Amino acid sequence: MRLRLDLSYDGTDFRGWATQPGLRTVQGEVERAIGTVLRLEAPPQLTCAGRTDAGVHARGQVAHVDLDDVDPSTLERRLRRLLPSDIALRSLSVAPPGFDARFAAVERRYVYRICDAPAGPDPLVRGTVVAWRRPLDVDAMNAAGAHLLGEHDFAAFCRRREGATTIRTLLELSTVRSGDLVETTVRADAFCHSMVRALMGALVAVGEGRFEPAWSAEVLAHAVRDTRVTVMPAHGLVLEQVTYPDDGGLAARAVASRRRRDEPPATSRT
Repeated sequence: MRLRLDLSYDGTDFRGWATQPGLRTVQGEVERAIGTVLRLEAPPQLTCAGRTDAGVHARGQVAHVDLDDVDPSTLERRLRRLLPSDIALRSLSVAPPGFDARFAAVERRYVYRICDAPAGPDPLVRGTVVAWRRPLDVDAMNAAGAHLLGEHDFAAFCRRREGATTIRTLLELSTVRSGDLVETTVRADAFCHSMVRALMGALVAVGEGRFEPAWSAEVLAHAVRDTRVTVMPAHGLVLEQVTYPDDGGLAARAVASRRRRDEPPATSRT
């Protein structure tokens, strides 16, 4: 039985999502809790929609796990009692056929929050909002973001991983201001490691007037990390939502997502 878990967590005290020996991670805590509830010899393995980095939060993380002979409602109730206070299990349900938390997703939506007031953010939200002491021009940030939309090789904004492609499709990179709070929504079919925070570094550099908006296109075109692009602090970033197709399209989406983007499309044989 494949189960879908919808999770929220405060990433402050985690070393990211993925299990790492000797370190506290979201995946490790949830897997350990499931293993304890079900009295398993070894914890089961979770697959998530997006591996958040150390310090990054999530309001809408999605994961799946394959288990035998489980009553989902009982597991959900007992997990909520056992999980630490900085992880919330929003729901647990039987996944439809073809569901894969990672490969069936069509879109991930993050929001990055900055306060550019001299006094800094409200102390009650300082764990999820980055203090920035220089005023930001939201119009300039949006102009810079427009140059980055679409399918590109985002190597200039990613940490390269052996055997992985850095081609992604950026669907939205838009910034709005509400008083002293500057919020940037970032949507893509998928993201590379540290990509969102690097994109934010480019927008902030433009927003504070160090570069013209077209500079973001120049950085993208070079396809190598630019030392002028700061990877912004993790705690301002929240994974807000993961979107999936309707049940009938899950399996096809998972198959399509597994194909490397730098591979040529399959050709038919006659």
